[in-house]
Amino acid sequence: MVKEEKRKHARIDSLNLSYFCLDENNQIIKQGMGRTLNVSESGILLETHFPIDEKHTITLTLGLEEDLVEITGRPVHSRTNQDGKHEVGIEFLETNKKARAVLKQFIDTFQVKRP
Repeated sequence: MVKEEKRKHARIDSLNLSYFCLDENNQIIKQGMGRTLNVSESGILLETHFPIDEKHTITLTLGLEEDLVEITGRPVHSRTNQDGKHEVGIEFLETNKKARAVLKQFIDTFQVKRP
């Protein structure tokens, strides 16, 4: 049986990135490195060593080829995986035109190279 895709944007595998957790006053309360499990134009699934509360805002710095892009998002779901790490689904909130263009180019390039 073929599983029907319900996502509006394709997901791709990616690399590690840095992130900052901000409270409601935009103060940094946590920071770290996470592993990107997949990414699309609308969000990212991030593996972290500690949980991220859904009330916080996340600022991600993605290394996409030669460009660094900063994107803001909000956690929409999380779970603990079998290795004890946390998988956090983050929906992108605000992206400037350059960040959106670089992200789209990365996704397009990756899909062309993918077997």
